[in-house]
Amino acid sequence: MESRILIFAQIGKDARLVDQLLQRTKMETFICRSDLEVLTELRVGAAALIVSDEALSAYLLKFLNQFLSNQPAWSDFPILILTKREVESRHTSNFFQLGNITLLERPLQGLTLISAAMSAFRGRQRQYAMRDVDRRKDEFLAMLAHELRNPLAPISAASDLLNFPNLAPERIKRTSEIISRQVKHMTGLIDDLLDVSRVSRGLVTLKEEVLDARHIATDAIEQVRPLLEARHHHLTLQTTSVPVYIKGDPKRLIQILSNVLNNAAKYTLESGEITLSMNSDADSIIFVIRDNGIGIEPKTINSIFDMFAQAERSSDRTQGGLGIGLALVQNLVQLHGGTVTANSDGLGHGSKFTITLPRFYPVSTINNEPALKLKPVTGNINVLVVDDNEDAASTLGMFLELSGCSVKIVHSGKAALDVAKTESLDACLLDIGLPDMDGTQLAKNLRRLPTMANTMLVAITGYGQDIDRQRSSEAGFDHHMVKPVDMDALMRLLGQLS
Repeated sequence: MESRILIFAQIGKDARLVDQLLQRTKMETFICRSDLEVLTELRVGAAALIVSDEALSAYLLKFLNQFLSNQPAWSDFPILILTKREVESRHTSNFFQLGNITLLERPLQGLTLISAAMSAFRGRQRQYAMRDVDRRKDEFLAMLAHELRNPLAPISAASDLLNFPNLAPERIKRTSEIISRQVKHMTGLIDDLLDVSRVSRGLVTLKEEVLDARHIATDAIEQVRPLLEARHHHLTLQTTSVPVYIKGDPKRLIQILSNVLNNAAKYTLESGEITLSMNSDADSIIFVIRDNGIGIEPKTINSIFDMFAQAERSSDRTQGGLGIGLALVQNLVQLHGGTVTANSDGLGHGSKFTITLPRFYPVSTINNEPALKLKPVTGNINVLVVDDNEDAASTLGMFLELSGCSVKIVHSGKAALDVAKTESLDACLLDIGLPDMDGTQLAKNLRRLPTMANTMLVAITGYGQDIDRQRSSEAGFDHHMVKPVDMDALMRLLGQLS
């Protein structure tokens, strides 16, 4: 009903002529025979209204004004008015008050009418698309709140549990593991959001390397293995017997395959069958991921790579996730010059995803030697932690102390400068959002001290965009770490000082 063009003319013959012209273009039309029928059909749904100026009675004009003033934000309903040249200007000004109006002077060429109607129809279709985006966005925000509240519940309960006196060590261990798992889950959700935003805006720069594509497949499986094992899936890997090379960002290539594998694991019932195969031809490397899971409805298959498609795929949210993983996959595949497609025979018949990427032929032997591992932290490393959040500073300090570092904790920029003037420091971990002094200004002040010339400065912040990293580098920081801090990465950094 929303695709119809309504036609209303005072003389029935005029309406039929317009209808016959539009029928040639296969457009859906509906001839209204009275003011009341126009009002009724508009409420049911239409893409546009074509009306002659004689048919625009005061009653109909009043209703149209009410109808248009109550449109939702996404809507700008188009009206095409067939008017005589001698119509007075005061009448045409009334027409334009209706909003999205096109005046077509009679006598009218058929081609002019058809092109105007098609233009109005295309504009209306774009409005419908925006309506769908708005709806999916609202559903997504509701899902986001739901997904973030899920891990917050056990974190809150675990923190309350730790307040109990005389809590047994084994319970403390289990409680801390719960908090750690849930924080990682929340971090993953936030990372997905930031990733898809940056990729869709073209802010991601690929760090290209020449890689054996077989390693990408095995590394992706390792990332998804905990979920595969938890759901008792049987995974089959089929790759080429000889190296086949690809040029791309290893982190992003692994992310592409692991996101699709993760979906296969989630949408396949326990003890399911999943296959990852890799083949190649002269120009391409083709990864195919199949599962015998729940499948995809035909009406959903065309939008499976759209943002927030999860909102339509599973309204009960039993599988979790934000519905942005496949949108991210498509964007990353396109950044690598490839394509991704989805196929399914329908619900209950499994799914197949095919990822095709350009094959690369190296001109020299690739160095497959593993990178040298950083030495663990040994010896006495003096670390200053600066954070106005006392809980964050305290937990980070305890972790560093247990790792063998000597730690000093302060909660302001001024206190940090006082310590730096009197003590020898190997590293400073600085929160950017301090109450008395911006972290970047503190870094600049610390660098002015002679004793701090060779001290490692690490920015600890909730901002991780490229511009944020550039600002911290310009302020004198050696490294930039995003909260929550990856402790393994931090210890590798400090290990360079031992």
